[in-house]
Amino acid sequence: MPFTLNNTPTRWHPMLLVGALAMPGLALAQAAPKPVPKAPVKVETLLKGLDHPWSLAFLPDNQGALITERSGNLRLWQAGKPLSAPVTGVPAVWVQDQAGLWDVRPAPDFAKSRRVYLSFAQKDDKGRPHAELGYGTLSQDGLHLENFKTIFIETPPLDGGINLGGRLIFDPQGNILMSLGDNNQRIAAQQLDSLRGKIIRLTPEGGIPQDNPFVKLPNARPEIWTYGNRNPQALAYNPWSGELWETEHGPRGGDEVNILKAGKNYGWPFATYGINYNGLPIPEAKGSHLDGMEDPLYYWRVSPAVSGMAFYNDSKFPQWKNSLFVGALKETTLIQLKVNDKKVLGEKRMLTDLGQRIREVQVGPDGYVYVLTDEKNGKLFKLSPK
Repeated sequence: MPFTLNNTPTRWHPMLLVGALAMPGLALAQAAPKPVPKAPVKVETLLKGLDHPWSLAFLPDNQGALITERSGNLRLWQAGKPLSAPVTGVPAVWVQDQAGLWDVRPAPDFAKSRRVYLSFAQKDDKGRPHAELGYGTLSQDGLHLENFKTIFIETPPLDGGINLGGRLIFDPQGNILMSLGDNNQRIAAQQLDSLRGKIIRLTPEGGIPQDNPFVKLPNARPEIWTYGNRNPQALAYNPWSGELWETEHGPRGGDEVNILKAGKNYGWPFATYGINYNGLPIPEAKGSHLDGMEDPLYYWRVSPAVSGMAFYNDSKFPQWKNSLFVGALKETTLIQLKVNDKKVLGEKRMLTDLGQRIREVQVGPDGYVYVLTDEKNGKLFKLSPK
């Protein structure tokens, strides 16, 4: 089944898009996406009954995988064994809307240190919520997180539980990057004295790497790696180019895939393909492309509500090589993008009849694709091509 390209290079101002919707024929001819083919996939259900699972991280040496539940539990899953009871030693989290326990990532030297990093939302002693990052040491049996230490607290406090980000990834130097959404404070994403709408980069102990792009800029937050990011949902390194890719929620329309580069501005809210949820233009928007701001590598005019993503570079299933798998929350599908170095050549849809919000996507050490569904009765699925 051939791939077909879903997006087009045509650039529309949000106001023009709203106007086009009122012009019969015009919007359908220029703004509607082309039909996207479906890809057959074999689905195995491995777990049920998870409470809004958010993240999946495989441990080395066949030790299983860690799974976070947004409600605050960290669990160990090992194939052929019952799901563990909640791991002890995990910090309490603030759960509201999108806030709670988010990402889990083993340290690059986990085999030696057994250090595990968590991102989460938590209230301080004055009842104010913050996005936080910390780590603990996982016991040998995987059931206890010992000596947990918070190494980063986003300030000022959050204004609510939406557009929070929360994804983690380690760079080749061993530093840790964390995504922070704009928290519905749109203009703050462009302000370098704010951490809203940013990707930040820290040392493993929470310090500031001295090669961060704004370390020497007065009044700029030195943690910042990129800015103008609305609500980053996933971070993954492209195994062929070595570049850091990101998925990002637009508002009503304008979900993006970006290639992140230090110090770059990704446009929100000045440059966007989206409109407001009420159908009106974003007040600050000036177009879909602005000089000095990075264009998305790929975008959707109608938002699937992109989530976790994983590149496929395993020999297990050659037909999936050079793919990027992206979860979709609103569309309850798994999107397979065909990737050629720095280009997206087209897309397919998988799990179209699943009817569950896909939150997390990972490629396991066995070469299968694993997804978590963000539901009260969340599930873990194992995928292979039919």
